[in-house]
Amino acid sequence: MEAIVAGPERRERLTAEIMQRTGIDESMIERLVRGFYAKVREDAVLGPIFDARIKDWEPHLQQMCAFWSSVALMTGRYHGTPMAKHMLLSVDAAHFDRWLVLFEATAREICPPEAEAHFVERARRIAASLELGIAGANGVMLANGERFRRNEAGAV
Repeated sequence: MEAIVAGPERRERLTAEIMQRTGIDESMIERLVRGFYAKVREDAVLGPIFDARIKDWEPHLQQMCAFWSSVALMTGRYHGTPMAKHMLLSVDAAHFDRWLVLFEATAREICPPEAEAHFVERARRIAASLELGIAGANGVMLANGERFRRNEAGAV
């Protein structure tokens, strides 16, 4: 019977398995993050939201590389609070949909199929979770399959 592996050894084993199965490595993550945010910065919907908050892009890109390393490879490199950061934004389902369009297009361009599927599955979960959290913070409890949409004035 194999001993249960815990802690750093377990994380290293999981990371190695994911890397072997998907082909994802830190270099691919960096190409994905940089390619995606290049699209975001040029995007008419998302660009202004990011431009209003990020003046020095390099630290943000490094943080997003750590985030995606943790999400995709389970490395534990990211130590932040994404929900708290997104709660302050005046975004809704349309913004998350656009985010996913750009992310999925970038993953398709940069990644082999296994890696693309791995990233996209996680991106969809992240978008849904953030949208649900933002809705709740605005006093809206979404039913299964419901989306969070703001009215023209920015209120719910």
